[in-house]
Amino acid sequence: MECDESVYDFAFAVDILQKLSELNTKLQRKSVFAHEFYVEVKAFQLKLKFFAKQLKEQNFVHFPLLKTQAVTQALSDKYSFHLMALKEEFIRRFADFKAIEGQFDLLSSPFACDVETAAEELQVDLIDLQADSSLKGLFENKPLVEFFASLHPEKFQNLKNLARKMFVLFASTYICEQAFSILKINKSKNRSLLTDLNLQSVLRISTSNLHLISTNW
Repeated sequence: MECDESVYDFAFAVDILQKLSELNTKLQRKSVFAHEFYVEVKAFQLKLKFFAKQLKEQNFVHFPLLKTQAVTQALSDKYSFHLMALKEEFIRRFADFKAIEGQFDLLSSPFACDVETAAEELQVDLIDLQADSSLKGLFENKPLVEFFASLHPEKFQNLKNLARKMFVLFASTYICEQAFSILKINKSKNRSLLTDLNLQSVLRISTSNLHLISTNW
C-alpha cells in the first residue's frame, strides 16, 4: 500500500465493487421475475461500457474514490480495459438469457411486439391480443402476472404457456435465499436440539405470505 499505484488500484476496486454490490442488491429483490433481472443486467453492461469510455478520457465522475487520486493516463487505460473485460464476462455468463431476450420483450410489452418477428405459434394469439382495446387497458392497470392469468385459456393458450414458462424462471430465488438464511440462524450449534419437524415449521412461517388476523370476540 506504500506504492501509489496500489493505492489507485485499491480505490478503483472499492468503486467498482460498490457498483457490483448495488447490482447484487437489485437482483435479490422480492417478487421480481427473470425478465426484470435481465433488464438490470443489460443496464449494468451498458454502464460498464460507458464507464470504460469515461475512464479512458480520465473522467472519474462516477468513481468517487478514484477521483481523489492523481491517476495517470496509463492507469486510466488499464482500468478502462478491466471494465471492458468485466462487461465481456457478463455477456458470457448471461448468454442463455440473451438467447431468449425476444421472449422477455414479448412478455413485458406484448402490445408493442412485432407480430411478424414473433414465434409462429404466438402470432395469432398476439393479433387477437393487440386488436382488443379492453385487454390493453387491463394490461396497463394490472400487474403482469395477473394480466396473463386473466387471459382466456383457450383463445390465448400459447401466449399463456409462454408467460407461465417465463414467470417460473427463478421465481423462487428470493424465497430460497431467505430460507437458507433462516436455516443458518435457527439451526446453529447453540440450538442443536431443534428437531427437523420444528425447523420445518419455523421455515414455513418465515417464508409464508400469510398474515395472522386478530379478531375481537
